[in-house]
Amino acid sequence: MKASTLVSAASVATRQAASQPEYPPVDYNTAPPNLSTLANGSLFETWRPKAHVLPPFGQIGDPCMHYTDPETGLFHVGWLHEGAAGATTDDLATYYDLNPDGAPFIKAGGVNDPIAVFDGSVIPSGIDGKPTLLYTSVSYLPIQWTIPYTRGSETQSLAVTHDGGRNFTKLHQGPAIPSPPFAVNVTGWRDPYVFQNAKLDSLLKSTPETWYTVISGGVHGDGPSVFLYRQYDPDFQYWEYLGQWWHEGANSTWGSGEWAGRWGFNFEVANVFSLDEHGYNAEGEVFMTVGGEWSFAPIVPEVSDSRDMIWAAGEVTLKKGEVKFTPTMAGILDWGASAYAAAGKYLPASSEASEKSGAPDRFVSYVWLTGDFYGTADFPTPQQNWTGALLLPRELSTGTISNVVDNELSRETGSWRVASRKSGVLELATLKQVIARETLAELKSGERFTEPARNVSSSGSVAFQRSPESKFYVLTASLSFSASARGSDLRAGFEVLSSEFETTKIYYQFSNESVIIDRANSSAASRTTEGIDSRNESGRLRLFDIVQDDEERVETLELTIVVDNSIVEVHANDRFAVSTWARSWYASSKDIKFFHEGEGEVEFGEVTVYEGLYDAWPDRST
Repeated sequence: MKASTLVSAASVATRQAASQPEYPPVDYNTAPPNLSTLANGSLFETWRPKAHVLPPFGQIGDPCMHYTDPETGLFHVGWLHEGAAGATTDDLATYYDLNPDGAPFIKAGGVNDPIAVFDGSVIPSGIDGKPTLLYTSVSYLPIQWTIPYTRGSETQSLAVTHDGGRNFTKLHQGPAIPSPPFAVNVTGWRDPYVFQNAKLDSLLKSTPETWYTVISGGVHGDGPSVFLYRQYDPDFQYWEYLGQWWHEGANSTWGSGEWAGRWGFNFEVANVFSLDEHGYNAEGEVFMTVGGEWSFAPIVPEVSDSRDMIWAAGEVTLKKGEVKFTPTMAGILDWGASAYAAAGKYLPASSEASEKSGAPDRFVSYVWLTGDFYGTADFPTPQQNWTGALLLPRELSTGTISNVVDNELSRETGSWRVASRKSGVLELATLKQVIARETLAELKSGERFTEPARNVSSSGSVAFQRSPESKFYVLTASLSFSASARGSDLRAGFEVLSSEFETTKIYYQFSNESVIIDRANSSAASRTTEGIDSRNESGRLRLFDIVQDDEERVETLELTIVVDNSIVEVHANDRFAVSTWARSWYASSKDIKFFHEGEGEVEFGEVTVYEGLYDAWPDRST
């Protein structure tokens, strides 16, 4: 959760009426004014997405507190918003607010949480068989890893719902976990995540299907940590501390740091889950997602804005009586600088959504895309009257990359590991992450058109024969490169939200094996208004040398690009994502173009555009 700022993560602008008043029309055919001079609420629809999760108005914070209700089969998706609020879904595409106007189901003000409610996690059948929330209750601010920790500022408390999740009632008692480990000078201690794990049960000789929780944080002068606890009694009133089951050195990295960023000084929002090639499996390989807070300097006197949303797979072992998690590979879940605080949950095959689609047991994760760069950008929030969104839900599973040539590229310590070697080629293991199947199917349900395949060898931009009529669509494409492209200056991809005034370039760059979202000219409004970020986004993606039809070739780049008004998500090869904001201003900025720069030929396979997108909030539009 965003206790990394020196104010409460749950703080938001003053709640306004859900219905938006009428304002003088804004002209999107002329140059933008300084947007901070416009009337409050006048930009409400300008950049608002259709298919993403966000409250009716106001600020959204971390995703958290997801669960499947065993009584209804509905999946509950939660987020920080004036405490915590949420919605239900039976298809991972359309959502329904739990409370009118998106009001919270829990908020600060109790004995344990007089200041704030931070992230938590839900046991679906907990106290009295009801969904039971374990959350961080906050009694003191500021809390931040760069300053001394005030003991008692964060505790872990319980709340139960008896009305289908519309309200979580706090227990009339002290915190279930009242303090960090004894004599540990923590940097933070928050975001409890409850889970079950067969390997932990076996190693610790626990009763099968015991509940565990991890609490994220770190130790001053030592590094980030994940603290492990075990359910001690049937009513979840007491939790046994089992130690720092994962710890990394301060500001250290996985390998060179190029593929998984930095572990940082403090962990946040750790999730624990087990996966196989189909999805969730309680006896599968153990994975974690975790937020790492870091800085280039060893000691920073002010708040750092450097964060990485990391995933890691690892071995769980028992050493000298303590259970330990040791990574075997790690990577970035989403490379966007504003993408953080991922939270997921086991979604059983018996849930409403999975029964409709025939999906197996899954682990589905949501990532927060902050709209004002963690509160540090002077974005024209009053004029927009909402800030941030959750990225599209993702299914996580173990993934493989097959027929990979055994060379230095495949043997590097990266976001993969060698799973096997046969007949001179490797099979690599990694984290597979794809847009949830129901979500993607609905995104592709609109009108579609195609752009014929073509080979491009000259630098420049070439407009599509047909471009979308709106700023809401999905683009899928495959790009093939020759072996000579590796290490060259070649860049190739697409321009979206494009016009004579502005454009957003999305391309693969071989010189540093990166997917780039070039936002230098994305928004004319960024030239008139402070707080509209125009810095480029980038993420590392290696296209391996593979053997296909007895010939070596460069792995094909498979792209899915989602443009939801101002949100741009780029997914590639079932293992990569980078997401950001591209706030085009002009009404005419709808064109799509092929993009090529540098030496070398690129084969663009048939490109398909699915236009329109669906409305994720049908009740809000009526």
